Amino acid sequence: MNVKHSMITIAMTVLLVGAVSGQPKPTTGYAPVNGLKMYYEIHGEGEPVVMLHGAFMTITGWADWVKELAKTRKVIAVEMQGHGRTADIKRDMSFENLADDVAALLDHLKIPSADVIGYSMGGGVAMQTAIRHPEKVRKVVVISAVSRYDGWVKEGRDALPSITAEVFKGSPVEAEYKRLSPTPNEFPEFVRHVISSAARPYDFGADKIKATKAPMFFIHGDADGVRFEHIAEMYALKGGGNIHGDMMPRPQSRLAIIPDTTHVTLMSRMSMIVPMVVDFLDAKTAKQ
Repeated sequence: MNVKHSMITIAMTVLLVGAVSGQPKPTTGYAPVNGLKMYYEIHGEGEPVVMLHGAFMTITGWADWVKELAKTRKVIAVEMQGHGRTADIKRDMSFENLADDVAALLDHLKIPSADVIGYSMGGGVAMQTAIRHPEKVRKVVVISAVSRYDGWVKEGRDALPSITAEVFKGSPVEAEYKRLSPTPNEFPEFVRHVISSAARPYDFGADKIKATKAPMFFIHGDADGVRFEHIAEMYALKGGGNIHGDMMPRPQSRLAIIPDTTHVTLMSRMSMIVPMVVDFLDAKTAKQ
């Protein structure tokens, strides 16, 4: 299977996972943040948790997750720059910019701090939010994301430049964009903008991750395209690794490797992952 066909399969799978109906109608709105009108939905009540989608995704991909988490929490699902109902602007889709948008959204909603869950691109944004706005982030769940560009396996990095709008022709990704976007005819430019940002080398800085106060839960598939060495590196920066937990204190951060799971199929492992996430978010921290 060539890159074009494999990426179509990925795109279709990502959007179809979690597409459910019958959920209570959420509170919705557009927050004016940093030149954007960022679309958001609020589901449920309780402690706030922000959910950040991956590249090319919308809130649709989180539907099952939102429904489950909203049973006990106030879930704030957002559509980041250029995605879904949030129009693109002439600004880099950098992790830093997107993290600043999340912080501004919390200010707009008058929420002092929240837990943050991010998948893929959203996982990078979640880490950057904890780095850049530590006072606004209580805990972070990072699902199949990296803190450095070379954290992805070489095959994944090499495939990025081949991704164009043509790859998604006739796919649910293209259909969802045209259905929701304020600029439905700009799909080729949207893809170009996402890929140009995703393919640019980056490094959040080991020292900055280590200095973050928020505990982090790193969740990966055993075949999700992230180098195992990098997973171990990120977890070690948050106090994990080489610890006999029966003989010494365990770190507040956590790590999970889901078996027989790829980058895309992680989204279909909700029944396995959500209970672990809830346990992590519910756990008392040293300051509590």
